[in-house]
Amino acid sequence: MHFARTEEQDELASIVASLLDKRSDSAAVRAAMESESGYDESLWQALCEQVGVAALAVPEEYDGFGASLVETAVVLEELGRNLAPTPLLATALGTAALLVLGDDDQRAMLLPRVASGEVATLVTGELVLTGDIALQPRGSALEVCADDLQRVGSLDQTLSLSRVSGAPSVDGPLMHVAWALTSALQVGSAQRGLDMTVAYSKERVQFGRPIGSFQALKHRMADMLVLVEASRSSSWGATAAAAAYVQDPTEARADVLARRAAVARSYCSDALDHVASETVQLHGGIAITWEHDAHLVFKRAHALSHLWAPAHAARATLLT
Repeated sequence: MHFARTEEQDELASIVASLLDKRSDSAAVRAAMESESGYDESLWQALCEQVGVAALAVPEEYDGFGASLVETAVVLEELGRNLAPTPLLATALGTAALLVLGDDDQRAMLLPRVASGEVATLVTGELVLTGDIALQPRGSALEVCADDLQRVGSLDQTLSLSRVSGAPSVDGPLMHVAWALTSALQVGSAQRGLDMTVAYSKERVQFGRPIGSFQALKHRMADMLVLVEASRSSSWGATAAAAAYVQDPTEARADVLARRAAVARSYCSDALDHVASETVQLHGGIAITWEHDAHLVFKRAHALSHLWAPAHAARATLLT
């Protein structure tokens, strides 16, 4: 099957990128990290009102755009490239849970709120992405978690996490949806690391020449590009499968989703880890410097690779 973005999806990515360029530079990202909510609430409002990012996968009957999780993944990739802390991943998982497990009353009550920007989150275990509405699967049903989410610290300050005491771990298709959508963030973050490294290699002069002219460094950056592009392909396949499953949650589509999500989870996690490491090394180890954004790429890589099942666990599921 051939995966490629449509013109509309490319336009969506361009609109989001333009908004982030204006409203979420490095200083804004750092300010958002230190805010009480963990993200820039005015930026989130702009993304929801001007672009409708929270409403993309919400059906039109619930005040949404009636698109799919593929369009959500397009936005997540741009957010990953910018390293912007936003709750889109959390609310996309909450939306998927409502569409797959929610009853008519829950959808009618909660999906319009989600489409307007209120953050729903899927309770996948004791440690969850922070949200305003916590949704906990109970077999084939969905419950609104009554317990307040308790914010906890995170290595990646752009990722807001909370704890729900005693929450059982979630497995199966909804977790695979989480793997697929997370891979879009990983692809964007890897692209940011590559872009930063290439730009630096053109500026940094050693022995009278830009270091980007040295063949050994060209090869390393070419390897980074291969990892980014292969990650993007696996992510697109996984998010297409996730969108198809959420639209029609059949067993056959769940099987396809499980395989593609495991591939994306495995490959994108390892690829981002490697790209982040190369970003640090090719910047001369500058990741220890708080003022430079290389450490944000490194932290994002480590946090996302441990957010759900690690890469080796995802690979193991392909053998069963």
